[in-house]
Amino acid sequence: MIGHIGINVPDLAAARAYYGELMPLLGFAEFLNSDDEFAYLPANGKPGTYLFFYPAQESGDFSRQRTGLQHLAFIVPTRTSVSTVLERALELGSTTVHEPQEFPQYPPPYFAAFWLDPFGLMLEAVCHHDRE
Repeated sequence: MIGHIGINVPDLAAARAYYGELMPLLGFAEFLNSDDEFAYLPANGKPGTYLFFYPAQESGDFSRQRTGLQHLAFIVPTRTSVSTVLERALELGSTTVHEPQEFPQYPPPYFAAFWLDPFGLMLEAVCHHDRE
């Protein structure tokens, strides 16, 4: 199991506002919140990976096409949750990459949506169940 993932962002305040809205919908709770970093942990004592955000020390745009992080996928409990998270992300100014749908190229059931955060990082909400 991965203990935590650290992500550098060009605007920590913007990231804090954006992820502060989305992470509770994805099953995460605030773990740490200081001037130079913030983090989330799986809510309600569930095991899982913590997510840390740091201010980038060098300028440059993120690209999922280069070597490095391609995207982050968050497991949600229902197909409705997939749509709910994407709707909120769009309200926050995100761009949709893939609308909520089944992806037959992955082992079923695989219902997911993909979008870009304010910095171009691709995020995914995925439900591995047939429940609405």
